[in-house]
Amino acid sequence: MEVSRDTFYRYQAAAETGGIEVLIDANRCKPNIKNRIEEATESSVTAFALEQPAFGQVRNSNKLRKRGIFVSPPGIRSVWLQNLESFKKHLSVLEKHAAKTGAAPTEAQVQPLEKKQEDDVVR
Repeated sequence: MEVSRDTFYRYQAAAETGGIEVLIDANRCKPNIKNRIEEATESSVTAFALEQPAFGQVRNSNKLRKRGIFVSPPGIRSVWLQNLESFKKHLSVLEKHAAKTGAAPTEAQVQPLEKKQEDDVVR
């Protein structure tokens, strides 16, 4: 059957205890909750990224630290990878947020948005 003896007995035990559905629904990619940033910190990182879209990870980390939110630059990157992967995605999320809330963008938000519009016209 080209399956190791150990694997066969694990599958057999799983099938006996939970049936075939246990084997089919087994997902190898289970999230590690211990490494996850708290939801409040994650939302503040996302909000600050929308507030200052031109800032990088290190600068975001330093500015948030001054506000009392302690997140490392790699921690900020892990939050960004969920929905704000690149600078263009930062700006597209910012545009959607501005359209949804109807709030006027600040000067720090206007400059990157204008740069994005110029880039979109060129391409």
